[in-house]
Amino acid sequence: MKIRFPNYKENFIVPSVLSADFTRLAREIKGVEKYSGWIQVDIMDGHFVPNLSFGPHITRNLRTLTRLPLDAHLMVQKPMAFIEPFRKAGADLITVHLESENFPEALKEIKRRKLKAGLALRPKTPLAKAGKYLKEIDLLLVMTVEPGFGGQEFIGGMLDKIKAAKKIRENEGLSFHIQADGGVNEKTAFDCLEAGANSLVMGSALFSRKNPAFIKALSGKIKKF
Repeated sequence: MKIRFPNYKENFIVPSVLSADFTRLAREIKGVEKYSGWIQVDIMDGHFVPNLSFGPHITRNLRTLTRLPLDAHLMVQKPMAFIEPFRKAGADLITVHLESENFPEALKEIKRRKLKAGLALRPKTPLAKAGKYLKEIDLLLVMTVEPGFGGQEFIGGMLDKIKAAKKIRENEGLSFHIQADGGVNEKTAFDCLEAGANSLVMGSALFSRKNPAFIKALSGKIKKF
Protein backbone atom coordinates (compact mmCIF):
# COMPACT_ATOMS: atom_id res chain seq x y z
CA MET A 1 0.00 0.00 0.00
CA LYS A 2 1.08 3.55 -0.72
CA ILE A 3 2.23 5.40 2.41
CA ARG A 4 2.47 9.20 2.46
CA PHE A 5 5.41 10.57 4.42
CA PRO A 6 4.67 13.94 6.12
CA ASN A 7 6.21 17.24 5.06
CA TYR A 8 9.00 18.61 7.24
CA LYS A 9 7.20 21.97 7.49
CA GLU A 10 4.49 20.37 9.63
CA ASN A 11 4.77 19.47 13.32
CA PHE A 12 4.12 15.95 14.54
CA ILE A 13 3.98 13.67 17.54
CA VAL A 14 5.77 10.39 16.81
CA PRO A 15 4.76 7.62 19.25
CA SER A 16 7.51 5.22 20.27
CA VAL A 17 5.97 1.76 20.63
CA LEU A 18 8.72 0.80 23.08
CA SER A 19 6.41 2.22 25.76
CA ALA A 20 3.20 0.65 24.47
CA ASP A 21 1.31 -2.17 26.18
CA PHE A 22 2.00 -5.13 23.89
CA THR A 23 -0.87 -7.12 25.32
CA ARG A 24 -3.19 -4.62 23.59
CA LEU A 25 -1.00 -3.24 20.85
CA ALA A 26 -3.74 -2.76 18.25
CA ARG A 27 -5.80 -0.69 20.68
CA GLU A 28 -2.73 1.31 21.74
CA ILE A 29 -1.90 2.22 18.13
CA LYS A 30 -5.49 3.11 17.26
CA GLY A 31 -5.58 5.35 20.32
CA VAL A 32 -2.72 7.56 19.12
CA GLU A 33 -2.48 7.24 15.34
CA LYS A 34 -4.90 10.04 14.48
CA TYR A 35 -2.65 12.45 16.40
CA SER A 36 0.59 11.11 14.94
CA GLY A 37 2.87 11.76 11.97
CA TRP A 38 4.41 8.30 11.99
CA ILE A 39 5.28 5.47 14.39
CA GLN A 40 8.78 4.79 15.72
CA VAL A 41 10.12 1.32 16.47
CA ASP A 42 13.26 1.43 18.63
CA ILE A 43 15.70 -1.34 17.69
CA MET A 44 18.44 -2.15 20.24
CA ASP A 45 21.09 -4.81 19.71
CA GLY A 46 22.66 -5.13 23.19
CA HIS A 47 25.99 -3.80 21.82
CA PHE A 48 25.53 -0.23 20.61
CA VAL A 49 23.31 0.18 23.65
CA PRO A 50 23.18 -2.32 26.54
CA ASN A 51 19.51 -3.19 26.17
CA LEU A 52 17.70 -5.42 23.68
CA SER A 53 14.33 -4.64 22.14
CA PHE A 54 12.62 -5.76 18.91
CA GLY A 55 13.30 -7.60 15.72
CA PRO A 56 11.65 -7.01 12.35
CA HIS A 57 8.57 -9.03 13.35
CA ILE A 58 7.23 -6.13 15.46
CA THR A 59 7.49 -3.81 12.47
CA ARG A 60 5.76 -6.43 10.33
CA ASN A 61 2.92 -6.67 12.85
CA LEU A 62 2.62 -2.88 13.08
CA ARG A 63 2.37 -2.67 9.30
CA THR A 64 -0.90 -4.63 9.52
CA LEU A 65 -2.28 -2.28 12.19
CA THR A 66 -1.73 1.18 10.69
CA ARG A 67 -1.31 3.08 7.44
CA LEU A 68 1.04 5.55 9.12
CA PRO A 69 4.70 5.48 8.05
CA LEU A 70 6.95 3.33 10.22
CA ASP A 71 10.44 4.41 11.35
CA ALA A 72 12.95 1.76 12.41
CA HIS A 73 15.37 3.64 14.70
CA LEU A 74 18.44 1.43 14.61
CA MET A 75 20.37 1.74 17.87
CA VAL A 76 22.72 -0.96 16.61
CA GLN A 77 26.44 -1.34 16.02
CA LYS A 78 26.18 -2.78 12.50
CA PRO A 79 23.23 -1.11 10.73
CA MET A 80 24.00 -2.59 7.31
CA ALA A 81 22.80 -5.98 8.56
CA PHE A 82 19.40 -4.57 9.56
CA ILE A 83 18.35 -2.52 6.53
CA GLU A 84 16.94 -5.23 4.29
CA PRO A 85 15.10 -7.14 7.08
CA PHE A 86 13.33 -3.97 8.17
CA ARG A 87 12.57 -2.93 4.60
CA LYS A 88 10.91 -6.30 4.07
CA ALA A 89 9.04 -5.90 7.35
CA GLY A 90 7.45 -2.66 6.14
CA ALA A 91 9.62 0.21 7.41
CA ASP A 92 9.26 3.42 5.42
CA LEU A 93 12.08 5.31 7.18
CA ILE A 94 15.22 3.78 8.63
CA THR A 95 17.30 5.88 11.02
CA VAL A 96 20.92 4.98 11.72
CA HIS A 97 23.33 6.46 14.25
CA LEU A 98 26.32 8.50 13.18
CA GLU A 99 28.30 6.66 15.87
CA SER A 100 27.56 3.22 14.35
CA GLU A 101 29.79 1.27 11.96
CA ASN A 102 29.77 2.19 8.26
CA PHE A 103 26.87 4.61 8.69
CA PRO A 104 27.63 6.51 5.42
CA GLU A 105 27.24 3.26 3.49
CA ALA A 106 24.09 2.49 5.46
CA LEU A 107 22.56 5.84 4.46
CA LYS A 108 23.33 5.13 0.82
CA GLU A 109 21.86 1.65 1.08
CA ILE A 110 18.65 2.97 2.63
CA LYS A 111 18.22 5.45 -0.21
CA ARG A 112 19.10 2.82 -2.79
CA ARG A 113 16.19 0.77 -1.50
CA LYS A 114 13.87 3.78 -2.03
CA LEU A 115 13.29 4.39 1.69
CA LYS A 116 13.53 7.59 3.71
CA ALA A 117 16.87 7.90 5.55
CA GLY A 118 17.41 9.29 9.03
CA LEU A 119 20.63 10.10 10.87
CA ALA A 120 20.70 10.11 14.68
CA LEU A 121 23.16 11.86 17.00
CA ARG A 122 23.87 10.92 20.60
CA PRO A 123 23.92 13.85 23.04
CA LYS A 124 27.74 14.04 23.09
CA THR A 125 28.09 13.95 19.29
CA PRO A 126 28.60 17.45 17.80
CA LEU A 127 26.27 18.51 15.03
CA ALA A 128 29.32 19.42 12.93
CA LYS A 129 30.06 15.71 12.43
CA ALA A 130 26.77 15.36 10.57
CA GLY A 131 27.35 18.40 8.37
CA LYS A 132 28.26 16.78 5.07
CA TYR A 133 25.45 14.23 5.34
CA LEU A 134 22.59 16.67 5.86
CA LYS A 135 21.98 16.96 2.10
CA GLU A 136 21.48 13.19 1.90
CA ILE A 137 18.99 12.61 4.71
CA ASP A 138 15.27 13.01 5.25
CA LEU A 139 15.46 13.26 9.04
CA LEU A 140 17.98 14.39 11.65
CA LEU A 141 17.30 12.81 15.02
CA VAL A 142 18.73 14.76 17.97
CA MET A 143 18.80 12.46 20.99
CA THR A 144 17.76 14.48 24.03
CA VAL A 145 18.68 11.63 26.38
CA GLU A 146 21.34 8.93 26.11
CA PRO A 147 19.91 6.20 23.84
CA GLY A 148 18.96 2.83 25.22
CA PHE A 149 17.54 3.73 28.61
CA GLY A 150 14.02 4.75 29.57
CA GLY A 151 12.97 7.23 32.23
CA GLN A 152 15.81 9.72 31.73
CA GLU A 153 15.45 13.45 32.12
CA PHE A 154 15.48 15.68 29.07
CA ILE A 155 18.92 17.21 28.40
CA GLY A 156 18.19 20.91 27.95
CA GLY A 157 21.52 21.60 26.30
CA MET A 158 20.34 19.70 23.21
CA LEU A 159 18.04 22.59 22.35
CA ASP A 160 21.07 24.49 21.05
CA LYS A 161 21.85 21.57 18.73
CA ILE A 162 18.29 21.67 17.42
CA LYS A 163 18.52 25.43 16.86
CA ALA A 164 21.80 25.03 14.98
CA ALA A 165 20.33 22.28 12.79
CA LYS A 166 17.36 24.48 11.90
CA LYS A 167 19.70 27.34 10.97
CA ILE A 168 21.71 25.09 8.67
CA ARG A 169 18.54 23.76 7.09
CA GLU A 170 17.31 27.29 6.37
CA ASN A 171 20.65 28.68 5.20
CA GLU A 172 21.32 25.78 2.83
CA GLY A 173 17.75 25.31 1.63
CA LEU A 174 17.51 21.73 2.86
CA SER A 175 14.34 19.81 3.68
CA PHE A 176 15.03 17.26 6.42
CA HIS A 177 12.83 16.75 9.46
CA ILE A 178 14.39 17.69 12.81
CA GLN A 179 13.38 15.24 15.50
CA ALA A 180 13.78 15.37 19.29
CA ASP A 181 13.78 12.01 21.05
CA GLY A 182 14.01 11.41 24.79
CA GLY A 183 12.26 12.96 27.76
CA VAL A 184 9.79 14.80 25.52
CA ASN A 185 6.56 15.47 27.39
CA GLU A 186 4.07 18.24 28.11
CA LYS A 187 6.82 20.20 29.87
CA THR A 188 9.54 19.96 27.22
CA ALA A 189 7.62 19.56 23.93
CA PHE A 190 7.20 23.26 23.25
CA ASP A 191 10.82 24.02 24.09
CA CYS A 192 11.74 21.59 21.29
CA LEU A 193 9.27 23.19 18.87
CA GLU A 194 10.55 26.68 19.66
CA ALA A 195 14.11 25.52 19.05
CA GLY A 196 13.16 24.18 15.61
CA ALA A 197 12.17 20.52 15.99
CA ASN A 198 9.08 19.50 14.06
CA SER A 199 8.99 15.84 15.06
CA LEU A 200 8.63 14.90 18.74
CA VAL A 201 9.13 11.29 19.75
CA MET A 202 7.02 10.47 22.78
CA GLY A 203 6.75 7.15 24.59
CA SER A 204 5.66 6.96 28.20
CA ALA A 205 4.22 10.50 28.00
CA LEU A 206 1.64 9.08 25.60
CA PHE A 207 1.14 5.42 26.42
CA SER A 208 1.29 5.65 30.22
CA ARG A 209 -1.46 8.28 30.27
CA LYS A 210 -4.93 7.07 31.21
CA ASN A 211 -6.58 10.28 30.02
CA PRO A 212 -6.70 10.43 26.20
CA ALA A 213 -7.71 14.10 26.42
CA PHE A 214 -4.04 14.89 27.15
CA ILE A 215 -2.98 13.43 23.80
CA LYS A 216 -5.71 15.25 21.91
CA ALA A 217 -4.96 18.60 23.56
CA LEU A 218 -1.20 18.32 23.06
CA SER A 219 -1.61 17.27 19.43
CA GLY A 220 -3.92 20.20 18.75
CA LYS A 221 -1.42 22.66 20.19
CA ILE A 222 1.50 21.16 18.29
CA LYS A 223 -0.26 21.32 14.93
CA LYS A 224 -1.16 24.96 15.52
CA PHE A 225 2.34 25.88 16.68
